[in-house]
Amino acid sequence: MDHSESRQRPDSLYLELSTENKQYALPLHSSITLFLLSYCENTAFRVILLSAKSGDQWTWLGDLPSTLAAKVQLPEPPGLVGTCRLPAVVEADGMFCRAGLAVVLRHVIQRTSKERPGCLNVTSLLGFKNTCLKACAEVSKWTRLCEIDIPSAVEKHLCSPTEEALCIPPAVLLLEKRLGEPVKVHNDDKLRRQKLQQQVISSNDSTLQEEGFNATLKHCKPACGVELSAALAKLTMDEDPDEATKRPPDIRRVKTTHLPKLEHNFAEGLYFTLTDIVLLPCIHQYLSSLWKHAPHALSHLPLILRWYCHVQDIPGVRKAAENCGMTLFMPQPSKSSMLSPEISTLSELELESTQPEKLPFVGGPRPTLTKLKESGIEAVFSPHPCPTWTLPWEDLPTSVNPTTGKMSDTRAIRKCQQLNNLVAMVTELAHPGNIVVDFCSGGGHVGIVLAYMLPQCQVILVENKEESLVRAKERCTKLNMKNISFIQTNLDYYIGTFHIGVALHACGVATDMVLERCLQAGAAFVISPCCYGFIQNTQKFTFPRSLSFSKILDYKEHMILCRFADQTALQLPEERRIIGKSCMGLVDLDRSWAAESQGYTVKLMTMEPDSCSPKNNMLVGQPGPKHRDLPD
Repeated sequence: MDHSESRQRPDSLYLELSTENKQYALPLHSSITLFLLSYCENTAFRVILLSAKSGDQWTWLGDLPSTLAAKVQLPEPPGLVGTCRLPAVVEADGMFCRAGLAVVLRHVIQRTSKERPGCLNVTSLLGFKNTCLKACAEVSKWTRLCEIDIPSAVEKHLCSPTEEALCIPPAVLLLEKRLGEPVKVHNDDKLRRQKLQQQVISSNDSTLQEEGFNATLKHCKPACGVELSAALAKLTMDEDPDEATKRPPDIRRVKTTHLPKLEHNFAEGLYFTLTDIVLLPCIHQYLSSLWKHAPHALSHLPLILRWYCHVQDIPGVRKAAENCGMTLFMPQPSKSSMLSPEISTLSELELESTQPEKLPFVGGPRPTLTKLKESGIEAVFSPHPCPTWTLPWEDLPTSVNPTTGKMSDTRAIRKCQQLNNLVAMVTELAHPGNIVVDFCSGGGHVGIVLAYMLPQCQVILVENKEESLVRAKERCTKLNMKNISFIQTNLDYYIGTFHIGVALHACGVATDMVLERCLQAGAAFVISPCCYGFIQNTQKFTFPRSLSFSKILDYKEHMILCRFADQTALQLPEERRIIGKSCMGLVDLDRSWAAESQGYTVKLMTMEPDSCSPKNNMLVGQPGPKHRDLPD
């Protein structure tokens, strides 16, 4: 493809279109994306609707029509789209894909802000320091609640919105609970004093002498409007003036602990952000269903009702909603500001069940190591098959060599040594036509070398951080590489088939996520784990991973192994490093046995030289016969 031609074409935004009773319907993720496009007034994307058939195959239904009845058959979409859960944005050259709700929405906002830099109502959506929904759902409970749990709960409810099925979903209860938490923002002291001044004025007491001021505070009536005024001011070009010098001296002298709290008017607190954009189509449909089928249930959600009304006060929201076919309404919030006892109890129980157990660490690893040893379990490492193998670094193009990046000479040498190990293992496993996925790829040090050394294989870099993938693509553009592509997404959103999965220093449970993805795909893997201290039980994984370890160790004992597995730094005493290496080996042995229980052959090795990294373990696994039906 001519790159000048590709730059002239808009990026394609792929949205899912579901079929219910032979009629087309938009899932919530698609509705949320269209709502954001409407709110931002963004027309830079070519919107394409896809209808799911069986498995992961898609049929292209054409550009977004005025009515969903206009169905147009077109050629199949680019291959990268079929490897990810929707929504997804593919750049015009077809090499770079962004997938997943939060990733796509943030990209839409960034594109709009770049093209219309003075549009504050759009640029402010990413929140303080542009971090709104930046943390992926795999590590952030808040992102998971907004991006996955609430949309899923609402869609499940809408499938059966009868009186009997109107038990309020735990995800919705958690949002109600969150909206009742105190608000903390970087300028809250100023706003809280402004709120106090409004309360004093509304009390109709003009005697603000020192001796009577505290008594006046006790009789102040709550005053509304400071939070909403601050939120609206943030969406305009007018600066929010600092009126501190105009306030009475009594207001300025009030202790911070005596100032009124700010109300949690919006999902992230004080300001209207992307999170509100994500939640509005979901909560609108849920409240509309309750209003129709069981209006009495609304009394259990006073804070969500108040939030729903506040969001409608934001300029542009009603218009965007109308453009998307949402008829917003103004329900009367319940006077009660508390959940009923049974609802409150359920909320606390559900919140407890979704949080990983936090256990205190007491003592050292020796009792756990002894317990395993007495059961005949010790870390055993397979010999490295090619300890002296090295890439021809001097002959490789500059853009392939990691030494050209922003790192010290010592670190660059160690990075090259790490790559020698992983590339050697992948080279032994790869065959022409294979798809190799570099998970948690970062700036692409592993993936770019693999694509260069294996020109007959297709290499895909999967990474959540956009900046890292952009740098990787720039390096590949200089090399004019055609067998490499890039996907910015969370690990959960990559669903494509592949033959080899590789990951260099996948942190904490990311290693287990990569392993699980390889096992599901029946793919070989070469993985170097990292950050063992971050390992903990999640919604998807519990530790120990293998049956053999689970029979001997409980969760707390396994976490002790993980904690001490991180103590392998070169500056530590040798005895401690030996214990750390043993713990590290046992944690990865548990992982390898879990994979072997699914028909894999796994070898646990140490990188050569072992000084190339404190985290120098490698897990190399090959699928058994039952997995070898993946088409080439």
